[in-house]
Amino acid sequence: MKPSAAMREYLAEIYRLQQDSPTVSTTSLAERLNVSAPAVPRMLKRLKSAGYVKHVPYQGVELTELGTQEALKEIRRHRILEVFLVQVMGFRWDETHEHAEALGSGLNDAIAQRMAEMTNYPTRCPHGEPIPTADGRMPDVHDLSLINFSVGQKGSISRVRTREPEKLRYLASLNLVPGTAFEVIGRSPFNGPMRLRVGRDEVVLGIELTQSLWGTREG
Repeated sequence: MKPSAAMREYLAEIYRLQQDSPTVSTTSLAERLNVSAPAVPRMLKRLKSAGYVKHVPYQGVELTELGTQEALKEIRRHRILEVFLVQVMGFRWDETHEHAEALGSGLNDAIAQRMAEMTNYPTRCPHGEPIPTADGRMPDVHDLSLINFSVGQKGSISRVRTREPEKLRYLASLNLVPGTAFEVIGRSPFNGPMRLRVGRDEVVLGIELTQSLWGTREG
């Protein structure tokens, strides 16, 4: 059974949520997809019948191997489309997710491949997230949230893990975008603010923004 656009959207979101938790609850899915709570079990039933997900008692659902393959195809199409929206169509990075969601249902592999050709075969989306390969493999990414960096450590931003346009615009204004070098020059205890040196500037970030920034350590 070939998944519908709605099924592909669910599978991709389950994959994203599984990066932080092995199983995914109906509540978290409803929140991320902005759908009603009763709609989620109905779709999960369809996905389970098609062999894309399996139920873990008292925990939630997780993707099967087949479901993972379909999820990665959808994530690849979505992230290539985001790159195309920025590089070819001139949209800002804080606008891409909404537009990609609206356009993604009509995107097939042939169009996604042509978009990849036109953008020089990107390996990362505008937010730094890795783009799965055409044969369905997610590249290894060796980075970590900035909350795991210690004072004195240097690194560079690898990805920005938020979809909220306001946060993306604010981070861009501070030049905290993928590829930017930084140094941790201070942090308060008990999940307090973190101070970064970015170029000649000093930036202070609260815990919420710090958690959304991921980086690679220098050296």
